[in-house]
Amino acid sequence: MYAAVGAAAVVIAVALVAASLLGARNSSHATKVSGPTLPGAAETAALFRGIPQHGTILGSPRAPVTLVEFADPQCPYCAQFTAQTLPVIVRDYVRTGKVRLVFRGLAFLGPDSSTALRWVLAAGQQNRLWNELDILYRNQGTENTGWVTQDLLDAAARSIKGLDLARMHSDQGSSAVQAEVAAAAAAADRAHVPGTPFFEAGRSLASARPLALKAFHPKAAAAQLDTLLQH
Repeated sequence: MYAAVGAAAVVIAVALVAASLLGARNSSHATKVSGPTLPGAAETAALFRGIPQHGTILGSPRAPVTLVEFADPQCPYCAQFTAQTLPVIVRDYVRTGKVRLVFRGLAFLGPDSSTALRWVLAAGQQNRLWNELDILYRNQGTENTGWVTQDLLDAAARSIKGLDLARMHSDQGSSAVQAEVAAAAAAADRAHVPGTPFFEAGRSLASARPLALKAFHPKAAAAQLDTLLQH
């Protein structure tokens, strides 16, 4: 199903902005790992600081609206959404208890996607998934160039306070991580996901339905979330 998407992941019902907006995130094949933390570590920490995480979920379990994101860690448009729109959603909706986010990880672009996804889900076993995903997007390389190296993954984990690196190595191949991969793939099949990022939203996870974001712009996402919150 995902092979049909091709190397440039499409976004359903989304008017994509120019690829140049991706900026330095995808200008090189891989991030040079030279220090104890990766670029963007401070910004990632600030974005999620104090917000509860549980596995793939970010935000209060009592939030009246659930927003589900299907994403591939190697997808450049997922990185674009994370850079432009996610910070506003986190600040105005998740941090305030209005919305909780659920991550559904997919890996259709190639081996780097699969490697990164397992690492992100391993971070979820320590309730740091959203931090790990965000910092990998901030240091994302060009698709299928081998940019997801173990050095990069280790540096990403070291960049997140409270994350046990040894446990990450153990958990990335665990049955729990494999179950998350399978569950997300099954959910994507049920939702007929054509590419990433793809969104569902509703009053609960069970009632979530496709959300057609018209643009990668915070105001567009905010307007649709406001509509859901009013019903």
